[in-house]
Amino acid sequence: MAQKSQEKGVTGPAPVVDAPGRVRNVVLVGHSGAGKTTLVEALLAATGTISRAGSVTEGTTVCDHDPAAVKQQRSVTLACAPLVHNGTKVNLLDSPGYADFVGELRAGLRAADAALFVVSAVDGMDAATAALWEECASVGMPRAVAVTRLDHQRADFDETVALCQRVFGDNVLPLYLPMLGDDGESTVGLMGLITKRVFDYTDGYPPQVREPDPEHLPAIEEARNELIEGIIAESEDETLMDRYLGGEDIEVEVLITDLEKAVARGHFYPVVPVCAETQVGLDALLELLTAAFPTPEEHDLPTVTGVDGTPQPPLTCDPNGPLVAEVVKTTIDRHVGRVSLVRVFSGTLRPEATVHVSGHGMEDRGHPDHDADERIAHIYAPLGVTLREVPAAIAGDICAITKSGSAETGDTISAKEQPLLVEPWEMPEPLLPVAIVAKSRADEDALAKNLGRLVAGDPTMRLERNPETHQLVLWCMGEAHADVVLDRLRAGGVDLETEPVRVALRETFGNESSGHGRHVKQSGGHGQYAVCDIKVEPLPRGSGFEFVDKIVGGVVPHNYIPSVEKGVRAQMERGIVAGYPVVDLRVTLFDGKAHSVDSSDAAFQTAGALALRDAAEKGQLTLLEPVDEIVIRIPDSFVGAVMSDMSGRRGRVLGTEPDQNGSERTLVRAEVPATELVRYAVELRSMTSGAGTFTRTFARHEPMPPHLTDQAKKEHASA
Repeated sequence: MAQKSQEKGVTGPAPVVDAPGRVRNVVLVGHSGAGKTTLVEALLAATGTISRAGSVTEGTTVCDHDPAAVKQQRSVTLACAPLVHNGTKVNLLDSPGYADFVGELRAGLRAADAALFVVSAVDGMDAATAALWEECASVGMPRAVAVTRLDHQRADFDETVALCQRVFGDNVLPLYLPMLGDDGESTVGLMGLITKRVFDYTDGYPPQVREPDPEHLPAIEEARNELIEGIIAESEDETLMDRYLGGEDIEVEVLITDLEKAVARGHFYPVVPVCAETQVGLDALLELLTAAFPTPEEHDLPTVTGVDGTPQPPLTCDPNGPLVAEVVKTTIDRHVGRVSLVRVFSGTLRPEATVHVSGHGMEDRGHPDHDADERIAHIYAPLGVTLREVPAAIAGDICAITKSGSAETGDTISAKEQPLLVEPWEMPEPLLPVAIVAKSRADEDALAKNLGRLVAGDPTMRLERNPETHQLVLWCMGEAHADVVLDRLRAGGVDLETEPVRVALRETFGNESSGHGRHVKQSGGHGQYAVCDIKVEPLPRGSGFEFVDKIVGGVVPHNYIPSVEKGVRAQMERGIVAGYPVVDLRVTLFDGKAHSVDSSDAAFQTAGALALRDAAEKGQLTLLEPVDEIVIRIPDSFVGAVMSDMSGRRGRVLGTEPDQNGSERTLVRAEVPATELVRYAVELRSMTSGAGTFTRTFARHEPMPPHLTDQAKKEHASA
């Protein structure tokens, strides 16, 4: 539950800054279980922001109050936790590590100016983390690595650093080495490579700083030489390498200055060993975050336009500039209502101000274009779910607003006098469909209300009301994502259940056929009379429907011929054998009969429908299934497994090619029936250890195999 009052365990007022140079926005990324949330808690405790890690609420933490996070035993939402170190405010953005919650991760990347990759010294990293490193590299985002869980008996710092160097590439070098205790296993300190000092945590935090023991010097010197060469290679002083190779002892201050510049430019990636439980390395990490990571003034800002798309001058991170902020995440709290996490790019967001809220159109996700003026009441500094009021939020900072009438994820907040729109960030397409059914009419109303809120706040979820299968389908990122959504709906008082997702098929004629439609009825002194004869011919795929009039001699009066066509079309929409629309055929009306009194428009509509059904009984009706073209992005090592799996899905591989956006990755292009892709998002992830992704686009309809046609008819009959 979001709270506006100070919560148990939170110490002191919210930090307030008056200059962008005193802000650092850092997103923590890494696979689920790497220890991101635990590290954030430890940093908050080390800086006195909270009294102790995990102390806010029994059984939960500052960042993981969400019941879904407690149930799944992992972070499922983005959490912002600011702290202050040496006069600098650091907004730590704790992102979920599980692939299903990539939308929360994307929001964190949007709000941040640098990324801290958290890698477990026990478990290494997953392929998704490696892919994310490449993504950050493509946009030049500064990065560093924190190696965690050093207290575990299987921890191996050297192997973890070697893994990072193999996966992440050049210039990934440690700034410190772990120092083991007398037992030879526990990590009790760090050995600083630049300063050649030992940071000893034997007596607790903060550490005692001393000279290294003689036995530590060889390891320090070897790692230090490699580190210095890496720093000098990125130095702007071109004479530094010659001086170093000539035997000159480069000053520590020069090395530190060049290191900080290289990190801020995204050219050097320091590694810091940390242990959240014992607090080893927390001070070193805090120093890196505040001294080496860039300020918001050094980070490129997104492009803005007018709300009508007109170009605007580039933004600068100026508290006195035009107001431009972005809602990076919106959640609905049962007690507080709408809570929006906002990154301020330019200007200053002040309480009691009237601002303009504008959004990009996402009709398929329940978020159409909108523009509205609304008043901002209060501004808060979020600490997880705790909201502490602040007087303003300047350019470069992150804040929260509540009870906004229209602000949703991805929206732009700008000045009422100068409405602007921020270029949207890229979000992955949800590819796992889940069909949901409310158990009662009252639940249907509650479902509609709650779904609208959830979809508006989560761009990785899409809502579809399929008019052909008559199912309400939620498109999610995966099973864990779907579980969270369903749990939140049920927590909102909706009684619902899921059902198998049905793929919308088509029906068509496999051969020529003729049909006779006779509708003769006498009721209450008023008769209905209509007879028509038609010929049905199949057309090539995608041709649609043609109606041909070949009536001779007026056997069917001219004014009733459109009625026959209308009846045929209505029957085509309803389907014939399996309840799916009939497509790609030509219907020719060549004969019929009418009555001067009893014939009517309705009678000939009925006769036209009956004639088509009669033609279907005499002819051969075929079910068509949609075929999608998919592009699968996978590491090279999984190409064989994925292509073999395609054959089991009745797919056709169109070809493979190297992925130009990532090393050692391949793009596999294939055509696959949509019925085989219902759970492919889950199955591909399992097949590739979480490293595979895919996109899909509709290609065409193709005949369904006979055994699957019979199965589809049975499913339709039971439904």
